[in-house]
Amino acid sequence: MTTEVKVPVLGESVAEATIGQWLKQPGEAVAADEPIASLETDKVAIDVMAPHAGVMGQQIAKEGDTVVVGALIATIEEGTGGAAAPKAAAAPAAAAPAPAPAAAAVAPAPAASDEGSAGSSVLSPAVRRAILEHGIDPATIKGTGKDGRITKDDVLEAAKNKPASAPVAASAAAAPAARSEERVKMTRLRQTIAKRLKSAQDNAALLTTFNDVDMSAVIEAREKYKDVFQKKHGIKLGFMSFFAKASVLALKDIPAVNAQIDGDQIVYHDYVDISIAVSAPNGLVVPVVKDCDKLGFAGIEKAIAEFGKKAKEGTLTMADMAGGTFTISNGGVFGGLMSTPIINPPQSAVLGLHRIEDRAVVRNGEIVIRPMMYIALSYDHRLIDGREAVTALKTIKEAIEDPTRLLIDL
Repeated sequence: MTTEVKVPVLGESVAEATIGQWLKQPGEAVAADEPIASLETDKVAIDVMAPHAGVMGQQIAKEGDTVVVGALIATIEEGTGGAAAPKAAAAPAAAAPAPAPAAAAVAPAPAASDEGSAGSSVLSPAVRRAILEHGIDPATIKGTGKDGRITKDDVLEAAKNKPASAPVAASAAAAPAARSEERVKMTRLRQTIAKRLKSAQDNAALLTTFNDVDMSAVIEAREKYKDVFQKKHGIKLGFMSFFAKASVLALKDIPAVNAQIDGDQIVYHDYVDISIAVSAPNGLVVPVVKDCDKLGFAGIEKAIAEFGKKAKEGTLTMADMAGGTFTISNGGVFGGLMSTPIINPPQSAVLGLHRIEDRAVVRNGEIVIRPMMYIALSYDHRLIDGREAVTALKTIKEAIEDPTRLLIDL
């Protein structure tokens, strides 16, 4: 019996996707509810599950094809898949009944080539590009992604631990290096990111205001309570929860920063859903921590940690990405000193965080060294006036420099 595999419902307002990877090849055994393909939508990757156990049949759509909800993409046949392997193995033996010793010596080479091509078929374009750039053999990398898939972070980690080149490599380097180019089709997620960022530039009146923050009080509080916090809540106390709570104060005081434009109307929200920018193997994603105004520090930290784990594994869902009234992007984790972040439409503002570094500042007439961070608020000037933007950023600064304000809602 043949069972059809169709594109599942992808989420609200999402009608099509791209075949990102085939995780099972024709003839391979599949278990019930085992992922057989990965679909890339405008926001997340979604796995297509086998409806029942059997053997992978025909792949009707190829990797890179655009498919719509309900479209037929593959079939599952009855069987266990065990008979397919011996049949495939018997074919080469019949083709070469009496191989010469020399032929036997080179026989393993095609097998290794076949294995390499099969392994590369389940690597994302970003991972393939990183492997080429760093000259890493994917067979030596242990994948930490979902189902053991290799992520870009795995490749970068392997590159760090790559042994020094042998002397032969030095002589090879003396020769003119071969120049090459690789063309990789943009993933649907990357295309969507490009369109949304360009749309933000075209449709919004973008402006950025800056300030700097003395992180001494937050660092001291975190150092003082981090152990007891982790013991009680089972999660580390990070800086992001402080900035999320400080943002809640600012957004409640300046509602326009938490609002959005819809046609000729302004939509004000009486809740605060904060999108947290997270780096994933296929690009930047912004899962949403909902009701931040009602969550405590532990709730925010747990939500952020869970989203970070899902982003690395590629298991974020459409529900994780839906909504959001304000965004926080932390470029400081990559060493960024200052930036002008772009708003995440239809939101009207985004807070950019940057690296903490010791700088000389004046306190009470004396020059002292303090751990300082530049913060930036980019906003849509059509909705948010300069006074409102500066006031909101100043409120965040004051709450971080005096965390007691977060407790007494000041």
